[in-house]
Amino acid sequence: MEALNEVFPVILYGLLIILVVVLIILVVKLIKTISKVDLVVDDVNLKVKKLDGVFNIVDNTADAISNFSDKFANILAGSINAVFNKKRKGDDNDE
Repeated sequence: MEALNEVFPVILYGLLIILVVVLIILVVKLIKTISKVDLVVDDVNLKVKKLDGVFNIVDNTADAISNFSDKFANILAGSINAVFNKKRKGDDNDE
């Protein structure tokens, strides 16, 4: 029993040392991986900023076309409305 009390702490300390070494290795690998991921994210952000200008141009063009079509529809509706109002006024004067 006394031998077990002397050997058991040595075994535990040995396993603890192995665990600490493995954790240190994993943390170092994790830091390297995070550095690589950070570089990739920075590259993606740069590319997205470049494409942002293109999307702004497309958005502005779509807005301009939408405004033009709205104005055209309003003019067309006003013209049709004016034609029908003139016919109604002419019909009222005949009676």
